[in-house]
Amino acid sequence: MPALPSCVDPATLLTPAGHISIPIPVTFSDDWSPSLSSTLYKVDAWGAPYFAVNSSSGNITVRPHGSDTMIHQEIDLLKIVKKASDSKSLGGLGLQLPLIVRFPDVLKNRLESLQSAFNYAIESRGYESHYQGVYPVKCNQDRFIVEDIVSFGSSFRFGLEAGSKPELLLAMNSLCKGSPEAFLVCNGFKDSEYITLALLARKLALNTVIVLEQEEELDLVIEISNKLCIRPVIGLRAKLRTKHGGHFGSTSGEKGKFGLTTTQILKVVKKLEQVGMLDCLQLLHFHIGSQIPSTTLLADGVGEAAQVYCELVRLGAQMGVIDIGGGLGIDYDGSKSVESDISVGYTLEEYAAAVVEAVQRVCHSKLVKHPVICSESGRAIVSHHSVLIFEAMAASVCAAPALSTLGLQYLVDGLSEEARADYHNLSAATMRGDYETCLLYIDQFKQRCVEQFKQGTLGMKQLAAVDGLCDLIGNAIGANDPVRTYDVNLSVFTSIPDFWGIEQMFPILPIHRLDEKPTVRGILSDLTCDSDGKIDKFIGGESSLPLHELEGGHGSGQYYLGMFLGGAYQEALGGVHNLFGGPSVVRVLQSDGPHGFAVTRAAPGPSCGDVLRVVQHEPELMFETLKHRAKKFGDDDGNSIAALATYLARSFNNMPYLVASPCDMNTMNNRSKNNYGFYYCSSDDDYNADIADSVCGVEEEERWSFCSA
Repeated sequence: MPALPSCVDPATLLTPAGHISIPIPVTFSDDWSPSLSSTLYKVDAWGAPYFAVNSSSGNITVRPHGSDTMIHQEIDLLKIVKKASDSKSLGGLGLQLPLIVRFPDVLKNRLESLQSAFNYAIESRGYESHYQGVYPVKCNQDRFIVEDIVSFGSSFRFGLEAGSKPELLLAMNSLCKGSPEAFLVCNGFKDSEYITLALLARKLALNTVIVLEQEEELDLVIEISNKLCIRPVIGLRAKLRTKHGGHFGSTSGEKGKFGLTTTQILKVVKKLEQVGMLDCLQLLHFHIGSQIPSTTLLADGVGEAAQVYCELVRLGAQMGVIDIGGGLGIDYDGSKSVESDISVGYTLEEYAAAVVEAVQRVCHSKLVKHPVICSESGRAIVSHHSVLIFEAMAASVCAAPALSTLGLQYLVDGLSEEARADYHNLSAATMRGDYETCLLYIDQFKQRCVEQFKQGTLGMKQLAAVDGLCDLIGNAIGANDPVRTYDVNLSVFTSIPDFWGIEQMFPILPIHRLDEKPTVRGILSDLTCDSDGKIDKFIGGESSLPLHELEGGHGSGQYYLGMFLGGAYQEALGGVHNLFGGPSVVRVLQSDGPHGFAVTRAAPGPSCGDVLRVVQHEPELMFETLKHRAKKFGDDDGNSIAALATYLARSFNNMPYLVASPCDMNTMNNRSKNNYGFYYCSSDDDYNADIADSVCGVEEEERWSFCSA
């Protein structure tokens, strides 16, 4: 038997317990504070003025009124999660995570800030018209978000933009409670039904504008408006030469998906003139892409569009509105970089000033009356108001495995001649400190041992010892990846589809324990059976995230993470990969009560039955089949069969996500009214409490007849 090399001599590496141990290096300073966490996760950079780290609790706090929020109005995000997830017996709402927390106060502040920025730019520069924005409902079509925007924006005529027939229907309904002057901008591809619906909206006294995306749409507008005897207001989308070079600029430029070329615009003007409808052309729309990085690019595009606008005025169109589309970006990573797809190099005020100055300059030069400025800012309005909360259930362990002297001797005894030679070479390289050669022989030694195992000449325990030895040496020379994998109770495909689809990054960090030093780095692995179901890229160009050890081991410590700035697109784009539905949702208003907030609406996420229906299964029939099977193959004891049937019924009614606490057929709590949701309304809630009463009054047996088994 060969002698053990000094690199693995128990005298040098054995602990008192007789096992080899290599300590994990500490990444961060032992002195820690919430302010250091704020700097580490760049909270002040991307989160201001709505999110901050509380200096006393170490939790993320929400500042619902932005920079106008007073200290006593700040909301502790962890307290909201506790209120939502605690059982009803403990005074909570009994909701299961993941959880979306909405802050209408933040939404209101974003709307008012955008309006204020344009008002200031207009007044300070002597612009002779006004700003009147619309919200593109495609960003998030949630009923209460849309209704909030219409309500909050009514005083300054804020409207909606629709890009499909169902979006048009919801916009029409919502704007019935809005300002009569608010625009209803109809974008997207259109057929006769869409155009008819848009014209009927004008008949209902809604300020509707049909924007031509394709030249062929004009014939339908002319034909249907004549049939219905409704005079339309028409806009057209110009395909500008100005091109946004980033990922989000693919719809811009001459080869963009939407819009009319210069030649097509002239043909539209001529046709409208021929049929006596040139006065109907009143709006010019363009869009050079989302997340416009700089005001230089913005001003270039707006200036080009203003030239087109002035030419349309010269040709006789009764123009009155220039719609600059979307593009107002937000700073996801706090870098304020013009070179990044997830950052922008300007403020709201600088954005508004660039737009107003560009339109004003061109109109002055052409002696054209200043138009109403409209924008379709969606991302910038709704992104901040929503926070996705999810829980880490477990984490991989990266500590070097224990390996005793006896185990090492047992391993060497079973090695082939070639593997033994690799072992000697590896030992010698380790003693010399030749790390590159070490890495070479680690791979070679491992491969030879795997081949021996496949041939049946090396046992499983010996193969495990090989892994232990190689990991031990790898840790000692700093070659092993120290990054851990945190298993999170989430579906990336459902809740963060833009990360998977276009590698869009969002700020992600723990929402508590920020007064503690993060001692490890990790990536996040979701619940789906898909290798893409992970988050391994983070803001700041990081491939891992500073995290804390889970308290109490596997899943028992409740470690909450939050994804921020995800209020736009993620809910609208999310699917049902692995049949994981959407998260639970709570709506939270700032309150002067003891906790600083009031939950005014709460709804559990879709149940297993709900998501099964989405893919055309019938949960009620499925249950009957399984219940019949239980009667046929179950125990003769009637109580046991009934208990099994009850458990199956509740499984259909529960969310697909993991439950952190143990659960069995006898002790599983009956969850609340899942299909319809339940509501916890504060006394000053101005929403219709009758809705909540009617929902909560629905009996379980009425909704799920099979649950009475």
